[in-house]
Amino acid sequence: MNIAGLLDDGIARAGNRLALVQGSRALTYPELGDRVTRLAAGLSRLGLRRADRIVLLMPNRPELVESLWAAFHGGFVAVPANWHLHPDEVGYIVRHCGAAAIVVSDETAAATRGLPDEVRIVRVARADGSDSGLDYEDVLAPEPSPAVDTAPDDPAWLFYTSGTTGRPKGATLTHRNLAAMTAAYHRDLDLVAEGSSYLHAAPLTHGSGLYLLPSTARGATQIIAPGTNFSAAGFVALLEEHQVTHAAFLAPTMLRRVVDEARGRTLPSLRSVVVGGAPLYQEDLRAAVGVLGPIVTQMYGQGEAPMTITVMPASEALDHPFSCGRAFHGVDIRVADSGGEPVPDGKDGEVLVRGDVVMRGYWDNPGATAATLAGGWLHTGDIGHLEAGYLYLTDRAKDVIITGGSNVYPREVEEVLLTHPAVREAAVVGVPDAEWGESVRAFVVAAGDPSSGELIQYCRGRLASFKKPREVIFLPELPKNAAGKILKRELRELPS
Repeated sequence: MNIAGLLDDGIARAGNRLALVQGSRALTYPELGDRVTRLAAGLSRLGLRRADRIVLLMPNRPELVESLWAAFHGGFVAVPANWHLHPDEVGYIVRHCGAAAIVVSDETAAATRGLPDEVRIVRVARADGSDSGLDYEDVLAPEPSPAVDTAPDDPAWLFYTSGTTGRPKGATLTHRNLAAMTAAYHRDLDLVAEGSSYLHAAPLTHGSGLYLLPSTARGATQIIAPGTNFSAAGFVALLEEHQVTHAAFLAPTMLRRVVDEARGRTLPSLRSVVVGGAPLYQEDLRAAVGVLGPIVTQMYGQGEAPMTITVMPASEALDHPFSCGRAFHGVDIRVADSGGEPVPDGKDGEVLVRGDVVMRGYWDNPGATAATLAGGWLHTGDIGHLEAGYLYLTDRAKDVIITGGSNVYPREVEEVLLTHPAVREAAVVGVPDAEWGESVRAFVVAAGDPSSGELIQYCRGRLASFKKPREVIFLPELPKNAAGKILKRELRELPS
């Protein structure tokens, strides 16, 4: 079993259709297959062996897609990493997973300085004139190699967490995990009709890259937005230019900007927008449906259970406000108390997950693996409850604010703030309070000129008094990572 077989499936279905497009660059499915197999052969000629790890560190570009499929094909383990990471963070990942090679571009080549001598460095493009490392094109062998016959539980993808607390952990995703994820996508999210096209603007090293698997298996064209920064105007222009059928993956903050840009336009070809990575607030969902139509599907997953815990189809989203949907096929969900025992419907607890999509464990971290997979369930760290099979996420366990002995879930306060017409974005955190233990602090990106007192009173009229923010701080923008997630850790560290 080798997940690279999905690319073979796509080649068989697609014929000579385009597989990858970025600007003026384009590859057909046969061309992509040829380059992938020759890259895998070339990496083997460099001395890489089955199960060796390859770090992929570059912005979205065709070579990133090729390298990912080549890693699978050669029986290696792909380690896609956020290209914005500091060189020290890259060095940690390379050493922690014992990488045999790293593929970098001009934007990330500086991260290779100081890496162990035995790590093979492969360079994509050389606009800086540097002669370090091996040229990517030179690594491609003259002849292809056959796919390595991997076992279902062999590692295929190491998904390193963002490391917001302590060092990042490498979630070990196997060929079985990725196959289960792909099957669940086709069954519960989209069968992927012939002639489909997927537009990628989020990092392919994260959520968007996972969508390559089910879409490539059906012969879809992958359109990669150019540049290194997300542009809502550029995204909508690409939707129109290529008559895109699927927006592969958008974080809620990206969706909000796309909706603003798309107002007044018609996008008749677009039939699917998948949103995940962070909570989708109801105000944003209603706005998206109003502009794009009922095509917005919410997905809840983690690196430890990639893209595949729950799904909320567009047809059901407005009928079940605040829910992230039902479990994907093949996934069991339990909401549990601190002892791991299930709690009744409607009662909050930690969300636990099991199924073939759940990671094998954390790379070289048996302690964290044992804690996270205790009792045979993935302990997600998310708080939520079930109602008639629908999961409602309340918040991350670490984000719950305890003020005067009462729990405040930041998302509940954020949902209220976002209904105020002068609030564009909001994030709520707990901060130390000598009297109450913690107090509620809100950070707001304003769309008008509200006062902090006005917003506090607005919340007071819609929430229990202890839940209202004690202070509101206005910012020009909220700090976010490359995947569009708001960095609450940074907000907590800001002075009042």
